[in-house]
Amino acid sequence: MNDINHHLTDALLMGYSAGTLPEAFSLVVASHISLCDECRARLESFDAVGGAVLERSGRVAMDDGALEACLGRIANADWAPTRTVAKAVGSDLPEPLTSYVGGGLGEVRWRKIGGGVSQAVLKTSKGATARLLHIPAGRQLPDHGHQGTELTLVLKGAFRDEEERFGAGDIEVADQHLTHKPVAEEGEDCICLAATDAPLRFSTMLPRLVQPFFKI
Repeated sequence: MNDINHHLTDALLMGYSAGTLPEAFSLVVASHISLCDECRARLESFDAVGGAVLERSGRVAMDDGALEACLGRIANADWAPTRTVAKAVGSDLPEPLTSYVGGGLGEVRWRKIGGGVSQAVLKTSKGATARLLHIPAGRQLPDHGHQGTELTLVLKGAFRDEEERFGAGDIEVADQHLTHKPVAEEGEDCICLAATDAPLRFSTMLPRLVQPFFKI
């Protein structure tokens, strides 16, 4: 995808390469990588460095039963999304997302959360939460900060906050230092994939009251 102006950090790419990110974060990273040539190339360089480090590592003795334990962990693992490229054939979503949704946007089970905004929480393992957000064109989200990290990948349309504009393919990495009030641009509804590892910090009372019910 062309015209991507906001990319993943090195820390996120290295965490994805090492397999240390929560599943929800891995889903967002994989979806962005499938659309972004620049981040995919950077990831491949981190993969190459990690492989070289492993090749040069010395041998160590293995405990009895290590192979069986490893195979057991593989069999019971919650697998992160695969690193496939671009959109699935016949889908309007990046390939890593299709298995979570069960297809394209037409299969998403939206749930209204107020102000015309809808969400669909995706099933992932513990550690972080992933959700799709549908924000009507011109609609503003409540002013909020972050108690942890929030990754937001724009899939369709665009939004602006006090700092930047984020269009299709762009990813915003927000942390405890950012408080903002995102607004979907006029002309097209904005659909995003977002992942958080801690609840948002809302500035007004009403969003705080409904926050536990919508897992935000």
